[in-house]
Amino acid sequence: MTGRPHAPDGRPVTVPRLGKMKRDGKRITMVTAYDATFARLFEEAGIDVLLVGDSLGMVVQGLDSTLPVTVDEVIYHCRAVARGTRRAHVVGDMPFMSWQISTEEALRNAARFLAEGGAQAVKLEGGVDAAPTIERIVHAGIPVMAHVGLTPQSVHAMGGFRVQGKTEAAAARVFSDAKAVAEAGAYALVLEGIPTDLAEQITEAIDIPTIGIGAGPHCDGQVLVCYDLLGLTPDLKPKFVKRYAEFFEDGVAAARQFRDEVRAGVFPSEEYGFGNVKTSETEEAPGLSLIKGVRAAYGPKG
Repeated sequence: MTGRPHAPDGRPVTVPRLGKMKRDGKRITMVTAYDATFARLFEEAGIDVLLVGDSLGMVVQGLDSTLPVTVDEVIYHCRAVARGTRRAHVVGDMPFMSWQISTEEALRNAARFLAEGGAQAVKLEGGVDAAPTIERIVHAGIPVMAHVGLTPQSVHAMGGFRVQGKTEAAAARVFSDAKAVAEAGAYALVLEGIPTDLAEQITEAIDIPTIGIGAGPHCDGQVLVCYDLLGLTPDLKPKFVKRYAEFFEDGVAAARQFRDEVRAGVFPSEEYGFGNVKTSETEEAPGLSLIKGVRAAYGPKG
C-alpha cells in the first residue's frame, strides 16, 4: 500500500526505539487492531504500537470473555494487521493457556506469531509466575511485552473485571509482578486496572516502558481497545475509556439512510450505474464485446 505516513525520521517503531522513547520522555501510543483496514487507519494516524489483542473474542466475536480465543484465531488477525502497516510495531497477544502448559509449548506458539502472523513481538499476561517463561522466550530471540494488574485471562480467579492493587498487600504483589517480568527481559509492560499512584511507582522503578489502561496518566504510554476509542461499543463504557468518536451511531445513521433510499428508489441513481447497452457496433458496451468474444472462441451451445 502507498500513502502511509512514517515517523519524522522515517523509521519503523522497533523494540529498541520504544525503550528510547521512555528514556527521552516521549509518550507511547498503542491501540488494538484486528484487520488491515483498521491497521491502516491507525497507521495513518501515527499510532506507535498495534496490539492484536485476544480482546477480539469480545469485540469481534461477541464472547463474554477472552478465554475461548485460540492461537490460530489471533494469528489470523495478526496476518491481516501486518498487511495493513509498515511503520507501527505489531504485537500478537498470546491467548489463554497458550504459554502456561510448558516452556516448549510457549516457545512454539510465540514463534508462530512472528513466523506465521507477521508480528514483531508477543504479549502475555502474568507476573512472577510468568517470569521464567518470559525469560526463555526472550532468550530465543522473541521480544515479549508483559501484562500485570488486571489480567482478563484470570477473570474468574479475580472474581470479575476488578481493579487490582487497591490495598497495600495487593499493591505489593502487583509491584513484585512488574519487577519480575522486567528482570526476566520483557521490553515493555502493560499496566491494567491499578491505582494511579501504584502505576507511577512502577513506572519510576523499572527501566522498560509502561503502557497503561485504566492505570492513570503517569505511565510511559497509553493503550485503548480500538472499538472503545472509536465508539463502536454502545453498551460498554468503562470508566477509564475516552471515546474519541461515535462510529456506531454514525454507522447506524448511514445504514438507515441506505435503507430509506433503496426503499424509496433513490439509490442507485443514474450516476452510480453504467448506462445502457449501445446499439451501434462501433460503440458496443464492454460487456457485449466480452460475450461475443466468448461465443467466437467456443462456438454456439449445443
